[in-house]
Amino acid sequence: MVYTLVCTLYTLDDPACIQNVKNKLIEASRIYSKDKETLSWLVMQDVKDPRMFKVVERYQEEGSQKYHLANPYQKTFDPYVMPFLAKPIEVLRHEELDTSKDVEIA
Repeated sequence: MVYTLVCTLYTLDDPACIQNVKNKLIEASRIYSKDKETLSWLVMQDVKDPRMFKVVERYQEEGSQKYHLANPYQKTFDPYVMPFLAKPIEVLRHEELDTSKDVEIA
């Protein structure tokens, strides 16, 4: 099963904070997308609230996170973004559903 994290980052109400977090997320995606067993590391910005960002991290399995956490870049990410955030990062954990087979709808 694909293991997925959906993270929400909400910045302070300051254009510089918004831009700093946006740039760091772009940089992080380019680095983390290359990690072993990482299927994708997507970053996005809300269309109505420019302070809200989402990160969708997709891994082959839950244990695949060890490669992400072992990446030396990891030590730079939180210390950089945390001062620009209005609240802690929210992390939701999911397993993607298997859509490769037909299902019966009752």
